[in-house]
Amino acid sequence: MAGSDVRSTRLTGVVSAAVGPARIRQVQIKTTSGSPRFTVTDGNGGAIVLDMDLNADDTHSVNIPGDGIRVSDIYVSVFTACTSVTVFYS
Repeated sequence: MAGSDVRSTRLTGVVSAAVGPARIRQVQIKTTSGSPRFTVTDGNGGAIVLDMDLNADDTHSVNIPGDGIRVSDIYVSVFTACTSVTVFYS
């Protein structure tokens, strides 16, 4: 999928990005105090494709190697001690 346009969406909770089939290229997550955790599934109820425990009170930028993570839809299923996530996808 080289040469595809990269887009982004900002999410603030357990929600579908409603972008349809996509490849996740990068995520940027802002966390608060406590035990931050962020999980993405392949659509609502699908397999877990990205699951991260994060440091509190920080901003994290995670690049996904290769062609990214292919999903039928980007669905945030766990959003604990996070304020927002920006997902970059193509």
